[in-house]
Amino acid sequence: PASVRRTAQTQGDGRVDPADQLADHLKFARDFMDQEDLHTPINHGGGQSTNGGNLQVFSKEFFDAQMQVIIEERVPVYAAGLGNPGPWMAELRYNGTRVMAVVGAVRHAIQVAAIGLDAIVAQGHDAGGHNSPVGAMALIPQVVDAVGNIPVLGAGGIGDGRGVAAAMMLGAAGGWIGTAFLAAEESGIAQHQKQALVDGTEEGTVISRSVTGKPARIIRSKWTDAWEQADIQPLPMPYQGMVSGPVMAAAGAAHRADINPGFAGQGMGLIKSIRPAADILREIVETAEASLSRATYFI
Repeated sequence: PASVRRTAQTQGDGRVDPADQLADHLKFARDFMDQEDLHTPINHGGGQSTNGGNLQVFSKEFFDAQMQVIIEERVPVYAAGLGNPGPWMAELRYNGTRVMAVVGAVRHAIQVAAIGLDAIVAQGHDAGGHNSPVGAMALIPQVVDAVGNIPVLGAGGIGDGRGVAAAMMLGAAGGWIGTAFLAAEESGIAQHQKQALVDGTEEGTVISRSVTGKPARIIRSKWTDAWEQADIQPLPMPYQGMVSGPVMAAAGAAHRADINPGFAGQGMGLIKSIRPAADILREIVETAEASLSRATYFI
C-alpha cells in the first residue's frame, strides 16, 4: 500500500512503527540475494514472482476470503493454526465440518474449548513451524487436564509410532504428525526440501523469526544464520514476510536447500527416505500398536 513509505513514527509505547523500518530490511534482503546470486523468478504472466512481499496476502480480508472458500466447498475437516475459529463455527457446523484448533498454551486451550471443538491439538516446542515455548512432554498432559472430555492430539517432535504411543500415555487421544509426512512422495513441498528432511538431524532446526516474523522452527540455513549475525532484528508479522518472500521464492526457484530448506520439527532426524504416505502411515500405526503393547511389560 502507498502508506508503507512515510516519515518514521513511534507507536504509543515508544517503538518505531514496523512499516517505517521496512526499507532497511528490504535492502538487507536485496544485499543477501546479491551475495548469494539469487534472482527474482519470473511467473507465467511475465512478471516477477515473489511468493510474498505483499501486505494484502496477510490481511484480514485475505484470511476471511480463505475461510469463505472453506465454507463454500464444505471442507470436511478444518484446523485453525493461528487463531480462534469461533466466528466461523456456526457456518462450519452447518456444513458438518469437523473443527480443530492448534494451541501452544493451556490458556489458549481453555479459550477454544469453550466454542465446542471436535478436537484440540496441543503442539509443543519440538514442532516445526509456529509452535509453543513449552515442550510437548509438559504441554500435552496439562492441556488434557484443562479441556475435559474434548479429545486432545499431541504434537511436536512426534515422528513415528513410538511418539504417538507416548502422547497417548500422556492422555492424548492420538498424535498430530507433520514433518514426517512432508517427506512423503505426495507432499507438495519441493524435492530439494524433501531431501533436506532426509539429510537433517535432530539438531538441524532453529527457532527463528526470519521468515514469517513470528518465532517458528525451521531448518537452519544461510538465511537464518544471516539474521542471527545481523545488527537488525526481523520485523513482526506480516512485515517480515514482505522481506523474506522474494528471497524464499528465488531460493526455491534455484533449488537452494541451503537457503530455503523449509520448516521442520525436531523429529526430522527420524526421516530416512522419501516414500509414499501410505507406507509412512502404515509404519506409524504398526509401531504405535507395538509400543502400546510393550507398555504392559512395565506394570
